[in-house]
Amino acid sequence: MFQQFRSPYTETLNTTLRRVVDSFAGASTEFQTMIRYQMAWVNADGSPYDKSAGKQVRPTLLLLCTEAAGGNWQDALPAAAAVEILHNFSLVHDDIQDKSEIRHGRETLWRVWDERQAINVGDAMFALSYCGMELLTEQAVPSPVSNKAWKIFNRTVLELTRGQNLDMTFEALPWVSVEDYLSMIRGKTAALLAACGEIGALIGAEDEALAQHYAEFGLNLGIAFQVHDDILGIWGDPAITGKSAASDIVLRKKSIPVLYALERSERLRAMYARTSEGDEDVQAIIHEIEATGARDYNIATEEQYSHAAIQALQRANPQGHAAEQLFALTDALLQREY
Repeated sequence: MFQQFRSPYTETLNTTLRRVVDSFAGASTEFQTMIRYQMAWVNADGSPYDKSAGKQVRPTLLLLCTEAAGGNWQDALPAAAAVEILHNFSLVHDDIQDKSEIRHGRETLWRVWDERQAINVGDAMFALSYCGMELLTEQAVPSPVSNKAWKIFNRTVLELTRGQNLDMTFEALPWVSVEDYLSMIRGKTAALLAACGEIGALIGAEDEALAQHYAEFGLNLGIAFQVHDDILGIWGDPAITGKSAASDIVLRKKSIPVLYALERSERLRAMYARTSEGDEDVQAIIHEIEATGARDYNIATEEQYSHAAIQALQRANPQGHAAEQLFALTDALLQREY
């Protein structure tokens, strides 16, 4: 479904991504294999991986925003590569912290090797994302714009860690407000999409005021995306999502459907306070969540933020074919099957 959006950029983006990863010349063959495994380029034995290398939503969004703001998308390739590598770094550590064994239909990095190696690979990918940003100096991007892009990137990295801190903290708390939850996903999920919009438009138009509209678009799209993901986290088909629908319940994640239902069901509060007791326990919890109307509430919340995203994009007045693709990409991100 996302192929139509990334196809104009795929070959050149992947070349840039590989250039950044290959710049880590001192790494052993096994270390490079681990990084490439996380990027979905190879299997654990180093042989080519025969499936798509992820949706690449974030770099595609950045490049589309550059083009829609009137710029040359190729100038933004280093930044696009940087956000994709940064995103993958965050997934490596997130999978360890959540004990997630499957992502995108195959074993997570720490399951294939071990936690210590995976932490180290994540650290390397974090550093490589900055190596990607360094390449902006080779593009036709004025220094003030490049420096501003660096500042946005740095701020976003801090927001990612703030969001992840809240996410892990919430797992141990008996109660979390919806406002606190939204603050968490602003950092963990939406901040990077906001940065993609802002950096892309800034490179494209060299106009900070215009870039703020794209940042607002990305932020609201990111929140809507995560709220939609919360639905998938409970009711999604693992064959489609590539992730067990039970994992969020087992970990007692405080997603919006759960928070809404906990407020309305004393029985669910008691169930959620207990350690998971297997599939029957998970199914009983899902049934109780559904009984409170939480799924409808989640859909309404998603619509609220998706509408705000579209309004921000309209204020940005994007131009050309890239504008059409941005609106279409927004629809596609929020229409993923349950």
